[in-house]
Amino acid sequence: MKVIGITGGVGAGKSAVLDIIKDSCSCRILMADEAAHEVESKGQPCYFELVDLLGNEVLDCDGEIDRKKMSQMIFNDGNNDIRSKVNAIVHPRVKEYILRLIDETENEGRCDYFFIEAALLIEDGYRSICDELWYIYAPEGVRVKRLKESRGYTDEKIKSIMNSQNDDETFRKYCDRIIENDGDIEETGKAITGILNSDD
Repeated sequence: MKVIGITGGVGAGKSAVLDIIKDSCSCRILMADEAAHEVESKGQPCYFELVDLLGNEVLDCDGEIDRKKMSQMIFNDGNNDIRSKVNAIVHPRVKEYILRLIDETENEGRCDYFFIEAALLIEDGYRSICDELWYIYAPEGVRVKRLKESRGYTDEKIKSIMNSQNDDETFRKYCDRIIENDGDIEETGKAITGILNSDD
């Protein structure tokens, strides 16, 4: 089983690419964001550490961590201290969770690929557990347009998120393949199918 990391800046269209992949091969797909949600749930070690850091105001009415509230706290913190502390708590646990799932999936023997999607694959050292890293690329203007239309983000929020992520040069330096995803989803699909077929 081949383990492939999918990364790229916010608004690059990683989810659309994963939809194509899902229909093109025998695979398991894990979104790191979903893994984070799992390890942050009530009763998990991350939960208590995050509540200690952010206070009870980060909780929803059920006592679970409200991710929108946490995101707003990070966004409102001008010097990024909260972001770095949250990442230091969550990312190691997410990695442990993902490694367990990779082992389970490989032991089941039903998948040819295991795809991991995360914006921070490079920074968090996923190179060591992935056979390949794929960079999903879209021009900045396209990404901004997508984020405004699909998520209603403001220019300020988009700039803040983009500034906290790798630039294009860094993604290209560390990734094995570049997947162009500038809006022609049919061409993107052909490129992905070609890569997967070449592995057969």
